[in-house]
Amino acid sequence: MTDTAPAHELAQVNIARLKHPLDSAELKDFVDGLDPVNAVADASDGFVWRLKGDSGNATDVPVLGDAWLIVNLSVWRDAEALTAFMYRGQHRELLARRREFFERLEEAVTALWWVPAGHRPAVAEAEDRLLHLRAHGPTPYAFTLRAPFAPGEEAAVSRSA
Repeated sequence: MTDTAPAHELAQVNIARLKHPLDSAELKDFVDGLDPVNAVADASDGFVWRLKGDSGNATDVPVLGDAWLIVNLSVWRDAEALTAFMYRGQHRELLARRREFFERLEEAVTALWWVPAGHRPAVAEAEDRLLHLRAHGPTPYAFTLRAPFAPGEEAAVSRSA
């Protein structure tokens, strides 16, 4: 029997700066959608793991030293699985309304990178990848869905590429 387990999985981080406090009326639809959207993610084909804080989601997990930022950090089988989840159902509906809930940030708010299968990235790792993407653009170390890299390319490239 051959081992068909993948050698790599796709980590993704995205951050958003809240326009209002999480408990405000303006964010009620977003907050009410968190558990259902996370449940769909958890059950999605290709979903591996997501960061959870004490709240059961990651809205209480600090990121980049900014109390108004929230983080989503997850691991997926591949970009196709992540994309299939992102652009359907209630996640798509909330994504379409993101300008109601979050400030528009000029710098990159999403980064992707390959991790060894079984690795669960910490927030510090995700921050590093996102900041690297902001400083250097897409590289095998940190990239985007629009400028992807294949698993294993990072090993052949310097981190500061």
